[in-house]
Amino acid sequence: MTARDEVVEAFREHVRALIEGDTATLESTLDDGFTLTHMSGYRQPKQEWLDQMRAGQFDYHGFEEKSVDVEVAGDTAHLVARTVADATVYGTHAPWHLQLAFDFARVDGEWIALRAVGTSW
Repeated sequence: MTARDEVVEAFREHVRALIEGDTATLESTLDDGFTLTHMSGYRQPKQEWLDQMRAGQFDYHGFEEKSVDVEVAGDTAHLVARTVADATVYGTHAPWHLQLAFDFARVDGEWIALRAVGTSW
């Protein structure tokens, strides 16, 4: 498997964990300093986001992947995915046209997400 394939698989594992509400997997595959910047511009720390997922404020029902682009440079990678996310966010259920930009680093042979920025498309 190429580094690009590994990064895409790390992203897809992230999406599976979101759909399954598997915050334990997210905990282990996100860097301790991970932040998620929402469409609103709010930059949310990892633990706050995971706590809100556990409380049901972010409920991901499915993702339709439209495109994935990856650039790998050594042990770092940048991935941009366009998706349609079926999610309930703070009580609002909708299909969200969500572009996710992730920065990854390879740590001990695994691709760990450092940060993600979500925007609409």
